[in-house]
This record gives sequence, C-alpha cells and structure tokens, in this order.
Amino acid sequence: MSSAHLAVIDMQRVFADPDSPWAAPRYADAAAGVRALLPAFAGRVTFTRFLAPEQPAGAWRAYYAQWPFARRPPDADLWTLTDEFAALADHVVDTTTFGKWTPELADRVGPDGRLVLAGVSTDCCVLSTALAAADAGAEVLVVADACAGVDDDSHVRALQVMELYRPLVRVTTLADLLAETEP
Repeated sequence: MSSAHLAVIDMQRVFADPDSPWAAPRYADAAAGVRALLPAFAGRVTFTRFLAPEQPAGAWRAYYAQWPFARRPPDADLWTLTDEFAALADHVVDTTTFGKWTPELADRVGPDGRLVLAGVSTDCCVLSTALAAADAGAEVLVVADACAGVDDDSHVRALQVMELYRPLVRVTTLADLLAETEP
C-alpha cells in the first residue's frame, strides 16, 4: 500500500452543514474515517473540491436551475473544505464535475497506480471518480466507512454498484485497508 494515493473527495462545508440542501447526514462519520486514513498516506493525499462553473453549459444548466443556491464563486464559504481538513490539505484539486479523475489526479496516482477513495458523497462524486479512474486503469479501493452518501440507502446502493466492478474497484473497510498498510 506504500505506493497508493488517497483522494479525499469533497469534504466541504456545503456537504457538512446540516442546513445545506446538499448535506450528507453522515458527514461526521466520513470525516472520522478520513482522519484515521490520513497518517497512513502522508505525502500521498489529494483533497478535492466540487465548485459551480461560472457559466453552466449543456445539462448543467438544468442542474443549476434545480440548485440555484450553489451558483456561487469558487471562493464562497460553502465551497471551502471544513476547518479540520483545510489545514491539512497540502494538495487540492478543484473541478466543476462530479468525477474527480482529472489529469492532475491521474499524474499523482501514476499509470499503474492504486487509488484509495474516501469522502462524500458515495452515490455521486465518489462513484463518478471511482468509475473514471477504473476505466483509466487505476486500481480503485473505496473505503466504505470513510464515505457518506446523501442518505444511508443511497450510500449502500452506490457501494453495491461499485463492488460490481471488481477487480477494478474494490470496496473495503477502514480496518481492512489499514491492516494492509501494516508492515
């Protein structure tokens, strides 16, 4: 596991704030899992942020018509990483898409790399990132108890869908993943 790279997906205020329309009810559980993972991936962590585009195009226009509160500039408070992670985020990738498998993240993982995913939301940005990375040839591990969905049922269903992509995508637990990293 020493060459694996951890991508912490969208641990932002917009998903943490219980009053946000996009709140992930188990955000705190995902945050606890992320905190437990970080020491095992020192120097090999990328945090991501979802941002609204300046001018939505295509189907994104209808999406933001449904969610007008999110039409905020990149420096808006709702897009910042939560305080506990902002101070730890040495490397951040911003995207206006659900999937975070960008050329920058791909370069950090490497052509034959292993990508470990944690964060929110399991049923949107984690899922979109996992499938794109797997398509590109990365081995993907999704840490189930370091992720949270829009609700418990959606979280479980997304994990079940990702497990269908085995061996390209493997759903694991924090305990099992950390056991793999021990000497």
